[in-house]
Formats: sequence, C-alpha cells, structure tokens
Amino acid sequence: MKILMIGDIVGKNGRQVVKNVLPKIIKKYNIDFVIANGENATHGKGLIENHYNFLVNIGIDVITLGNHYDAKNEIENYINGAEHLIRPYNLKNEFPGCGTAIYDVNGYLIRVSNILGSAFMRTEVLSPYDSIKFILEKEEKADIHIIDFHGEATGEKQSIAWAFDGLVSAIIGTHTHVQTNDARILPNGTAFMCDVGMCGPYNGVLGSKKENVISTLWLKEPKPFIVEDNDDSIFNAVVIDVNEEDGKCRAISPIFLVEKS
Repeated sequence: MKILMIGDIVGKNGRQVVKNVLPKIIKKYNIDFVIANGENATHGKGLIENHYNFLVNIGIDVITLGNHYDAKNEIENYINGAEHLIRPYNLKNEFPGCGTAIYDVNGYLIRVSNILGSAFMRTEVLSPYDSIKFILEKEEKADIHIIDFHGEATGEKQSIAWAFDGLVSAIIGTHTHVQTNDARILPNGTAFMCDVGMCGPYNGVLGSKKENVISTLWLKEPKPFIVEDNDDSIFNAVVIDVNEEDGKCRAISPIFLVEKS
C-alpha cells in the first residue's frame, strides 16, 4: 500500500501547488491513499468548509489538523459531517469531530490519527503517549495505522516514535513547516520522520511574508503575518510503502519540490 503524507498546506499558494502537483505524484508513485495536514490552508491559519471541500475534490482522502484546529469558527458547524477531516485527538476541551478514524482502501482498513504534541505548544492537551496507547487498546483494530504527530519538539516526536515502534505503521511529524532529513524505518517496522515540511510560499518564513516576520521579531514593529499568494511554491510530502498484511513499513521516501510562480 502506497500512502502519501503531505506537509502543512499554507494558504492559497499551498492549495494551488498541491492541486498542480498531486496528480503527477499519485501517478509517479502509484499512490493508493492521500493524507494532508490542512490546519493552515485558509489564509495561513484554520480551515473553512469551502477549502475543506477544495482539498477533498483535488484528491486528498484525509485532512488532519493541529493547534489551529479552531482558528476559523465555522469549523464547528461542519466538522461532524466532514468524513475526510480529523482534528487533534488529545484535546482537553470538548470539541466536535473525531481525532482518529478508519478508512477502507481496497479491502484494507487504514486508521489515521491526529495527535498534538505537548512540548513548547500553547494548546494544553492530554498526554500524547497516553492518548496513542488508549487508541491502540480501545479503538477498533486496523491493518495500517498512520499518526500525524503535530508538534514542535523533535525530541518529543522521536521519543513517541521509539515508544510505539512496531505498534503503528508510521508516525509522521507536522507543524514546523521545515522538512527534516531523518526519514527512516525503525527496527520493528514503524516509519518515522520528525517533520514532513509544508506546501506553500517558498521565499518566506514558514509560509509568511519574510519582511513582516523580520519586522515583528527583530525590529519590534509588529506587522500581520501574510501569506504570499504569488510567490514560488514549495511542495513537501513523504511516500510510505506499507505491507498490508502485517502493517509494517517497507520504505519511506521524502519529496521536496519547488515550483516557480
């Protein structure tokens, strides 16, 4: 089973580059199932229903979220009916939607879970470790289990991956918008990568206009973080090849593309 995990989609630029590149990637790698993090897809923060539908219509099977899961209020009105959308599982507050779900792909069951990290994150969450353990012990078993671990700290992501090596098919990090050079298969068959990266403006800072970020952080002249729609585009993703029979990963291959505007 070939599964594509796409990094954080940022704004209109990110949505457009995914639309442009995805058909070619699916064909080149014989992709069976597509997961993408969409928490920044609407103007760089949050996900409105119109953009959720856009991402599903261009071929994304599951959209995961992160700490900006509730940045757009309308999500509470549509998430319960959005079968392709998963919000963080380990929220402390009551919120509609679900944080883990199973999808039938060619007769095999794929579970996708969305977990928020606890280190250096403003959102207070239930223990990521206990939450994954609960899913494994209490939820319906699946042939394949992919976890989007949305977190800041590389050490937290690594420790979670080692703790659950062999118990899930893959733990792929999102949130930092910078693709890490550590994709590997752990000894017991779990694929791991600290961060898959992002899709969106290439010549900015994590997808935002660089001049505004520099002004805010270093010149002490606060300016809004704006997504550059007309910039060159970066497309980050990773292909995971999983054995359907035992849920172990056979290969993991990062993708890093730059598309000129």
